[in-house]
Amino acid sequence: QVQLVESGGGLVQDGDSLRLSCAASGRTFSSHAMGWFRQAPGKEREFVAAISWNGGSTYYADSVKGRFTISRDNAKNTVYLQMNSLKPEDTAVYYCAATTLAGWVGEGQSLMEVYDYWGQGTQVTVSS
Repeated sequence: QVQLVESGGGLVQDGDSLRLSCAASGRTFSSHAMGWFRQAPGKEREFVAAISWNGGSTYYADSVKGRFTISRDNAKNTVYLQMNSLKPEDTAVYYCAATTLAGWVGEGQSLMEVYDYWGQGTQVTVSS
């Protein structure tokens, strides 16, 4: 059974940093892209960042570019999201996602339908 388990969320203040982790189990995703999405209350789930199988390619939503960094450790089957300079508008449940598709589709990695597995989410709350 494939599981993606996010951790690292919490309550922080405007300008603080957090590092989210997503640990995969049940299969390895070391040959596949992974991504992070988020969903704020009353809003649709939106793309945040994606990373290719070896970390050589990344793609970010404009709203987080320059503040968030996605990375991965294939030996640990884990993907990370380093979030700096957090803003109240970053408040959301953050979800990790993994695809079984081969390769990297650039901007296409921002589409939810590209991903086959999802975590249960971790809450990030940024107070002003």
